Amino acid sequence: MMDFALLAQDLFNTPLAIHPRKAEIAMWSLAEKLGITQLVRFDGSHVPMAMEDDDAFVSSPSRDRRQDPGYDMLGGLGIIPVTGTLAQKTRSLRPYSGMTGYDGLRQSFLTAMCDDAVKMPVFDLSSGGGAVAGLFDLVDDIYAARGTKPIAAILSESAYSAAYVLASAVDPGRIYVPRTGGTGSNGCICMHVDYSKAIGNAGMKVTFITSEGADRKADGHPEIPLSADAYDAIKADVDEMGTLLHETVGRNRGLAASAVRAQQAATFMGAHGVAAGLADHVMAPSAAIAALLAEIA
Repeated sequence: MMDFALLAQDLFNTPLAIHPRKAEIAMWSLAEKLGITQLVRFDGSHVPMAMEDDDAFVSSPSRDRRQDPGYDMLGGLGIIPVTGTLAQKTRSLRPYSGMTGYDGLRQSFLTAMCDDAVKMPVFDLSSGGGAVAGLFDLVDDIYAARGTKPIAAILSESAYSAAYVLASAVDPGRIYVPRTGGTGSNGCICMHVDYSKAIGNAGMKVTFITSEGADRKADGHPEIPLSADAYDAIKADVDEMGTLLHETVGRNRGLAASAVRAQQAATFMGAHGVAAGLADHVMAPSAAIAALLAEIA
């Protein structure tokens, strides 16, 4: 229940850097507990309940933090797995129950940087993105470590939004994407659910009573319609986080923030991501590993 509460807190009324499809899947993971029987897109189409079709939500066996550094050794490469929805905190160094935590990634990365056996930390990414909270601090830590050891990212298969921001922090020239893999979706999104009609249809009415001077205290609550002021406040937060995302990706990849923004959060497959400046090599993961092993040999 604690994991559910934390995930719900990270999903609603807060900016997210996540691919829209992954946002839908994450919403379905909460639907039953929230009493939601159907999700509808802005165009009126229904969102299929496809949790079972997304392998990012297959639980991974837990490991002992005291013995597991959070990465696998392959030659001198320390392979750090990044899969599923990205969250600020999880219970594991490894991807767990469809999520990867920034807290675990930080510990794994710093351990790899201090491990003499690891000649090159390598992020193995397959993620549609996730929470903004905690993302940029981790990305800054990785960016600041450039020059200490070589750092690389192999996409297997895609890294979108927050996952791409993470990938962008590695050394220039060391982002590998397969020909069918994807990069991009560089923008932020926020979901607000309005239950007010459903509550009214059930014969109930919700009234929020706030203290004097706290008129905006109920902004964004799902039991009442979203007011114009609440929308504007949320939109301002999303825009601010989007600007930070564009500036961070631009810094990491040597691009102007305006150029990243001009991509309009589009996604790019394979070589198109290289052409857009978001990746460096089109290569299958196995070939990318072989190239990195040859580099540190």
